Amino acid sequence: MLTPDDNSNEPDLSPNAARLDELAAHRAVAARDRASGLGVWLRDLVISAGISVLIITFLYQPVRVEGTSMLPRLEDHDRLFINKFVYQIESIERGDVVVFHYPRDPEKSYIKRVIGLPGDRIWIEKGRVWLNGRQLSEGYVPEQYRDSRSMAEMVVPQGTYFMMGDHRSISSDSREFGPVERGLIYGKAVFVYWPARDAGVVR
Repeated sequence: MLTPDDNSNEPDLSPNAARLDELAAHRAVAARDRASGLGVWLRDLVISAGISVLIITFLYQPVRVEGTSMLPRLEDHDRLFINKFVYQIESIERGDVVVFHYPRDPEKSYIKRVIGLPGDRIWIEKGRVWLNGRQLSEGYVPEQYRDSRSMAEMVVPQGTYFMMGDHRSISSDSREFGPVERGLIYGKAVFVYWPARDAGVVR
């Protein structure tokens, strides 16, 4: 005769079932967290892209140098950022490297260094620049890039800027096409980002 055995060896499945429910709940929470994390990541990506577009549109713009008139600092095909907003809050200063529409063909852009400000008296004697009665110190022009050209004295008209390339012997600049009107200047060169060997602030 068999009688029920309260101490039967038949396993009790209820604890395992509870554990499975717990694991399922954890998986569900983890899945929600992953979905939420993906949503946050996508949101941040969209915001970052939007900010980048705004920065490029209104503040910085990548450009490529074409030519060698700004050697030794800027080489042909260097890529750099220009600041398109800075001259809305600051004045153009002597020594700034700026980007402007070429006065004889506004479809083209030039990059040169500001040498003379409005009202400056400027002349050149055998490649040496004289400004308001004093020879201008130009450490950014190595001796091998100088030339022997001269230019008669002139006063930079109001609202214009006298531009020159650092590679004086090959640069087409204000010595040829005259001072550049303020309205043609649209950015200041600030940072070379490619190639890596040239990366750095533009001075």
